[in-house]
Amino acid sequence: MEIFQSANAVRLRSSHGKYLTAHDDEESVTQGRHGDAKAARWTVEVLPADYTNHNIIRLKSCYNKYLTADDQPFLFGMTGRKVTQTVPDRLDSSVEWEPFRDGKNQVKLRTRYGEFLRANRGLPPWRNSVTHDIPRRTATQDWIFWYVEVVETDMLKPEKNLILHSDSFSSSESSVPSTPSSLSGPESADSPASLPRKKGDGRLIYYHVCNEYGEVDEELDELVITFRGNGVNELTKRLEDETGLTDITVCSRSPLNGKLYPLRLQLPPNNVTMNVVVVQSSLIVA
Repeated sequence: MEIFQSANAVRLRSSHGKYLTAHDDEESVTQGRHGDAKAARWTVEVLPADYTNHNIIRLKSCYNKYLTADDQPFLFGMTGRKVTQTVPDRLDSSVEWEPFRDGKNQVKLRTRYGEFLRANRGLPPWRNSVTHDIPRRTATQDWIFWYVEVVETDMLKPEKNLILHSDSFSSSESSVPSTPSSLSGPESADSPASLPRKKGDGRLIYYHVCNEYGEVDEELDELVITFRGNGVNELTKRLEDETGLTDITVCSRSPLNGKLYPLRLQLPPNNVTMNVVVVQSSLIVA
């Protein structure tokens, strides 16, 4: 909770390397790569200690609207519910979030009813969507973790003007002073490859998903996962979990002619970042 106590404004980065973003329709909430955008900045309101026995905050978008846990389902028949921007007539529990740390040193934001702010991924309409839910699938457990980047502090409170990544949350807090290079610039704002990484974190895998015609829509953002294995079979199973697809082939694109070729056996050594394309196996020409 102390992360937010001295913060006037924060950015929230999902486990997919994208930022919680207020859509310009002033109603919906999404994920975007541009952390330096005004829409990725959220003003923090900490509720008074005598208001509740819990640590509760409100988050207000650049449109002066509150991050709200809506009661409407995101998709009919699915468990996830909408997250929106609203200005309710009365500030009730729908705009209240309880931040706390997980054993993995990452922050979760929980509604007053026990659901969590969740960054989704996959094919549309799930791509870049934000809902509140209780994740039940192993593959989606990490989707409720958020990294907090403090972008403005209250000068009357203790100085904590720093970016807080997953390795910043330790039992003995350490402070890394904020510098312009750590808070701005296209690489730090747009790419999770630029974020601090530890040796055991694995490699970043960026991927596109082919449509039913075997075509890739290059205008869509690449999705990204962190992968710790070295085998193609392991990666294939992981991407099946991420996309919800079955019987896929993971391909790389030739830098010479742009054609897709299936990956074989082992991935490149040294955890180098990769760009791949997920293709239904039935579309692969032998």
